[in-house]
Amino acid sequence: MVAKKVLFITTEISPYLPDTEMSLVARNLPPGIHDRGKEIRTFMPKFGCINERRNQLHEVIRLSGMNLIIDETDHPLIIKVASIQAARMQIYFIDNEDFFQRKYLLKDENGVEFEDNDERSIFYVRGVMETVRKLRWIPNLIHCHGWMTALAPLYIKKHYKSDPCFKNAKVIYSLYNDVFENPLRDNFVKKLKIEGVTQNDIKILKEKADHIALSKLAIDFSDGIIAGSPDIDSHIIDYAKQKENLSFLPYQNEDVYIDAINDLYDRILNK
Repeated sequence: MVAKKVLFITTEISPYLPDTEMSLVARNLPPGIHDRGKEIRTFMPKFGCINERRNQLHEVIRLSGMNLIIDETDHPLIIKVASIQAARMQIYFIDNEDFFQRKYLLKDENGVEFEDNDERSIFYVRGVMETVRKLRWIPNLIHCHGWMTALAPLYIKKHYKSDPCFKNAKVIYSLYNDVFENPLRDNFVKKLKIEGVTQNDIKILKEKADHIALSKLAIDFSDGIIAGSPDIDSHIIDYAKQKENLSFLPYQNEDVYIDAINDLYDRILNK
Protein backbone atom coordinates (compact mmCIF):
# COMPACT_ATOMS: atom_id res chain seq x y z
CA MET A 1 0.00 0.00 0.00
CA VAL A 2 1.30 3.46 -0.94
CA ALA A 3 1.73 5.71 2.09
CA LYS A 4 -0.60 8.70 2.29
CA LYS A 5 1.09 12.09 2.20
CA VAL A 6 0.29 14.81 4.75
CA LEU A 7 1.38 18.44 4.33
CA PHE A 8 1.59 20.53 7.51
CA ILE A 9 1.33 24.32 7.22
CA THR A 10 1.84 26.07 10.53
CA THR A 11 2.75 29.45 11.98
CA GLU A 12 4.92 28.17 14.84
CA ILE A 13 7.12 25.17 15.56
CA SER A 14 9.13 24.48 18.70
CA PRO A 15 12.13 24.80 19.17
CA TYR A 16 12.42 27.51 16.52
CA LEU A 17 9.85 29.59 18.42
CA PRO A 18 8.79 29.51 22.11
CA ASP A 19 6.55 26.71 23.35
CA THR A 20 2.84 27.33 22.76
CA GLU A 21 -0.05 24.96 22.13
CA MET A 22 0.47 25.41 18.40
CA SER A 23 4.27 25.20 18.34
CA LEU A 24 4.29 22.01 20.42
CA VAL A 25 1.61 20.31 18.32
CA ALA A 26 3.47 21.33 15.15
CA ARG A 27 6.66 19.85 16.64
CA ASN A 28 5.19 16.56 17.86
CA LEU A 29 2.33 15.77 15.48
CA PRO A 30 4.23 15.36 12.17
CA PRO A 31 6.73 12.77 13.46
CA GLY A 32 3.87 11.03 15.27
CA ILE A 33 1.93 10.84 12.01
CA HIS A 34 5.05 9.62 10.22
CA ASP A 35 5.41 6.87 12.80
CA ARG A 36 1.86 5.82 11.94
CA GLY A 37 2.80 5.15 8.33
CA LYS A 38 2.33 8.44 6.48
CA GLU A 39 4.77 10.65 4.60
CA ILE A 40 5.06 14.22 5.84
CA ARG A 41 6.27 17.69 4.79
CA THR A 42 6.18 20.69 7.14
CA PHE A 43 6.27 24.45 6.45
CA MET A 44 6.51 27.56 8.63
CA PRO A 45 7.47 31.23 8.13
CA LYS A 46 11.14 32.15 8.61
CA PHE A 47 10.58 34.85 11.20
CA GLY A 48 13.57 37.13 11.79
CA CYS A 49 13.98 35.99 15.40
CA ILE A 50 14.93 32.48 14.22
CA ASN A 51 18.72 32.16 14.39
CA GLU A 52 19.77 30.68 11.06
CA ARG A 53 23.30 29.71 12.11
CA ARG A 54 22.29 28.07 15.40
CA ASN A 55 19.44 26.18 13.74
CA GLN A 56 21.49 25.36 10.63
CA LEU A 57 19.10 26.81 8.08
CA HIS A 58 20.25 26.95 4.49
CA GLU A 59 18.63 28.24 1.33
CA VAL A 60 17.31 25.78 -1.25
CA ILE A 61 18.39 27.52 -4.42
CA ARG A 62 16.38 25.29 -6.77
CA LEU A 63 13.16 26.23 -4.95
CA SER A 64 13.87 29.94 -4.48
CA GLY A 65 13.79 32.70 -7.06
CA MET A 66 10.07 33.04 -7.72
CA ASN A 67 8.19 36.33 -7.29
CA LEU A 68 4.67 36.52 -5.84
CA ILE A 69 2.56 39.55 -6.71
CA ILE A 70 0.43 40.99 -3.91
CA ASP A 71 -1.39 44.27 -4.43
CA GLU A 72 0.56 44.84 -7.67
CA THR A 73 3.92 44.53 -5.89
CA ASP A 74 6.50 41.80 -6.56
CA HIS A 75 7.83 39.97 -3.51
CA PRO A 76 10.72 37.48 -3.96
CA LEU A 77 10.11 34.03 -2.48
CA ILE A 78 13.05 32.47 -0.65
CA ILE A 79 12.96 28.88 0.61
CA LYS A 80 15.17 27.63 3.41
CA VAL A 81 15.34 24.28 5.11
CA ALA A 82 16.51 22.81 8.42
CA SER A 83 16.06 19.60 10.38
CA ILE A 84 14.97 18.74 13.90
CA GLN A 85 17.30 15.80 14.34
CA ALA A 86 15.58 14.39 17.42
CA ALA A 87 12.30 14.17 15.51
CA ARG A 88 13.82 13.07 12.17
CA MET A 89 11.81 15.93 10.67
CA GLN A 90 12.75 18.42 7.96
CA ILE A 91 11.23 21.91 8.06
CA TYR A 92 10.77 24.16 5.03
CA PHE A 93 10.83 27.90 5.79
CA ILE A 94 9.11 30.58 3.71
CA ASP A 95 11.22 33.74 3.73
CA ASN A 96 11.05 37.24 2.28
CA GLU A 97 13.00 40.34 3.26
CA ASP A 98 9.92 42.61 3.36
CA PHE A 99 7.76 40.31 5.46
CA PHE A 100 9.89 38.05 7.64
CA GLN A 101 13.21 39.72 8.49
CA ARG A 102 11.94 41.72 11.49
CA LYS A 103 12.77 40.43 14.97
CA TYR A 104 9.19 40.05 16.16
CA LEU A 105 6.45 37.68 15.00
CA LEU A 106 3.08 39.41 14.59
CA LYS A 107 3.46 42.39 16.95
CA ASP A 108 6.19 44.98 17.37
CA GLU A 109 8.21 45.61 20.54
CA ASN A 110 5.31 47.65 21.95
CA GLY A 111 2.75 44.90 21.39
CA VAL A 112 1.16 46.62 18.37
CA GLU A 113 0.10 44.28 15.58
CA PHE A 114 1.98 44.75 12.33
CA GLU A 115 -0.18 46.54 9.78
CA ASP A 116 0.98 44.24 6.98
CA ASN A 117 0.06 40.96 8.73
CA ASP A 118 -2.62 40.59 6.03
CA GLU A 119 -0.04 40.57 3.24
CA ARG A 120 2.32 38.39 5.27
CA SER A 121 -0.43 35.77 5.55
CA ILE A 122 -1.22 35.92 1.82
CA PHE A 123 2.47 35.65 0.91
CA TYR A 124 3.07 32.76 3.31
CA VAL A 125 0.16 30.64 2.13
CA ARG A 126 0.81 31.24 -1.56
CA GLY A 127 4.51 30.65 -0.99
CA VAL A 128 3.83 27.22 0.50
CA MET A 129 1.56 26.26 -2.40
CA GLU A 130 4.05 27.31 -5.06
CA THR A 131 6.90 25.54 -3.27
CA VAL A 132 4.93 22.29 -3.01
CA ARG A 133 4.24 22.54 -6.74
CA LYS A 134 7.97 22.94 -7.40
CA LEU A 135 8.71 19.94 -5.19
CA ARG A 136 6.18 17.95 -7.26
CA TRP A 137 5.05 16.39 -4.01
CA ILE A 138 1.34 15.60 -4.11
CA PRO A 139 -0.29 15.65 -0.66
CA ASN A 140 -3.40 13.61 0.05
CA LEU A 141 -4.21 15.78 3.05
CA ILE A 142 -3.18 19.29 4.09
CA HIS A 143 -3.33 20.25 7.79
CA CYS A 144 -3.27 24.01 8.50
CA HIS A 145 -2.49 25.46 11.93
CA GLY A 146 -3.36 28.98 13.06
CA TRP A 147 -4.90 32.06 11.50
CA MET A 148 -1.90 32.86 9.29
CA THR A 149 -2.81 29.72 7.32
CA ALA A 150 -6.54 30.48 7.17
CA LEU A 151 -6.48 31.33 3.45
CA ALA A 152 -5.00 27.95 2.53
CA PRO A 153 -8.34 26.03 2.42
CA LEU A 154 -9.84 28.73 0.16
CA TYR A 155 -6.89 28.79 -2.22
CA ILE A 156 -6.63 24.98 -2.38
CA LYS A 157 -10.32 24.46 -3.12
CA LYS A 158 -10.69 27.40 -5.54
CA HIS A 159 -7.45 28.66 -7.11
CA TYR A 160 -5.64 25.29 -7.15
CA LYS A 161 -8.69 23.06 -7.66
CA SER A 162 -7.46 21.82 -11.05
CA ASP A 163 -3.77 21.71 -10.18
CA PRO A 164 -2.41 18.14 -10.19
CA CYS A 165 -0.73 18.71 -6.82
CA PHE A 166 -3.87 19.81 -5.01
CA LYS A 167 -7.00 18.83 -6.91
CA ASN A 168 -7.65 15.71 -4.80
CA ALA A 169 -6.32 17.01 -1.49
CA LYS A 170 -8.43 17.08 1.65
CA VAL A 171 -7.96 20.03 4.01
CA ILE A 172 -8.05 20.19 7.82
CA TYR A 173 -7.82 23.43 9.78
CA SER A 174 -6.80 23.58 13.45
CA LEU A 175 -8.20 26.43 15.53
CA TYR A 176 -6.07 27.98 18.27
CA ASN A 177 -6.28 30.98 20.56
CA ASP A 178 -3.84 32.92 18.34
CA VAL A 179 -6.37 35.73 18.16
CA PHE A 180 -5.52 39.07 16.55
CA GLU A 181 -7.25 42.10 18.06
CA ASN A 182 -7.59 44.52 15.16
CA PRO A 183 -9.41 43.58 11.94
CA LEU A 184 -7.15 43.21 8.93
CA ARG A 185 -7.00 46.19 6.59
CA ASP A 186 -10.02 47.21 4.53
CA ASN A 187 -8.34 46.25 1.26
CA PHE A 188 -7.45 42.75 2.49
CA VAL A 189 -10.31 41.26 0.47
CA LYS A 190 -9.04 42.92 -2.69
CA LYS A 191 -5.47 41.76 -2.08
CA LEU A 192 -6.35 38.13 -1.38
CA LYS A 193 -8.39 37.81 -4.59
CA ILE A 194 -6.75 35.45 -7.05
CA GLU A 195 -7.94 33.55 -10.11
CA GLY A 196 -10.71 31.14 -9.15
CA VAL A 197 -11.74 33.04 -6.01
CA THR A 198 -15.10 34.80 -6.43
CA GLN A 199 -16.64 37.60 -4.42
CA ASN A 200 -19.23 35.13 -3.17
CA ASP A 201 -16.51 32.82 -1.83
CA ILE A 202 -15.23 35.55 0.50
CA LYS A 203 -18.49 37.30 1.35
CA ILE A 204 -18.02 36.41 5.03
CA LEU A 205 -15.16 38.96 5.11
CA LYS A 206 -17.28 41.73 3.61
CA GLU A 207 -18.18 43.54 6.85
CA LYS A 208 -14.78 43.17 8.52
CA ALA A 209 -11.90 40.75 8.32
CA ASP A 210 -11.55 39.98 12.01
CA HIS A 211 -10.38 36.77 13.63
CA ILE A 212 -13.86 35.24 13.77
CA ALA A 213 -14.62 35.98 10.11
CA LEU A 214 -11.26 34.63 8.95
CA SER A 215 -11.75 31.45 11.00
CA LYS A 216 -15.20 30.98 9.45
CA LEU A 217 -13.70 31.41 5.98
CA ALA A 218 -11.24 28.61 6.71
CA ILE A 219 -14.09 26.43 7.98
CA ASP A 220 -16.11 27.07 4.81
CA PHE A 221 -13.46 25.41 2.62
CA SER A 222 -12.16 22.69 4.95
CA ASP A 223 -13.04 19.00 5.16
CA GLY A 224 -12.22 18.81 8.86
CA ILE A 225 -11.83 21.15 11.82
CA ILE A 226 -9.84 20.54 15.00
CA ALA A 227 -10.10 22.50 18.24
CA GLY A 228 -6.41 22.92 19.05
CA SER A 229 -7.14 24.87 22.26
CA PRO A 230 -9.70 24.03 24.96
CA ASP A 231 -11.39 27.45 24.95
CA ILE A 232 -11.97 28.52 21.33
CA ASP A 233 -14.57 31.26 20.79
CA SER A 234 -18.00 29.56 20.89
CA HIS A 235 -19.18 31.41 17.76
CA ILE A 236 -16.42 29.70 15.77
CA ILE A 237 -17.03 26.25 17.27
CA ASP A 238 -20.79 26.48 16.69
CA TYR A 239 -20.21 27.58 13.09
CA ALA A 240 -18.01 24.53 12.46
CA LYS A 241 -20.41 22.09 14.12
CA GLN A 242 -23.36 23.21 12.01
CA LYS A 243 -21.57 22.48 8.74
CA GLU A 244 -22.83 19.36 7.01
CA ASN A 245 -20.20 16.90 5.76
CA LEU A 246 -17.54 18.56 7.93
CA SER A 247 -15.67 16.37 10.41
CA PHE A 248 -15.11 18.09 13.75
CA LEU A 249 -12.63 16.96 16.40
CA PRO A 250 -12.99 18.60 19.83
CA TYR A 251 -9.95 19.45 21.90
CA GLN A 252 -7.87 16.37 22.78
CA ASN A 253 -5.51 15.97 25.72
CA GLU A 254 -1.78 15.73 25.13
CA ASP A 255 -1.61 11.97 25.69
CA VAL A 256 -4.20 11.08 23.03
CA TYR A 257 -4.26 13.80 20.39
CA ILE A 258 -1.84 12.20 17.90
CA ASP A 259 -3.91 9.02 17.65
CA ALA A 260 -7.15 11.02 17.58
CA ILE A 261 -5.90 13.24 14.75
CA ASN A 262 -4.51 10.26 12.83
CA ASP A 263 -7.93 8.61 13.08
CA LEU A 264 -9.53 11.82 11.79
CA TYR A 265 -7.12 11.84 8.84
CA ASP A 266 -8.07 8.26 7.98
CA ARG A 267 -11.80 8.96 8.19
CA ILE A 268 -11.53 11.98 5.91
CA LEU A 269 -9.20 10.24 3.45
CA ASN A 270 -11.53 7.23 3.24
CA LYS A 271 -14.69 9.26 2.58
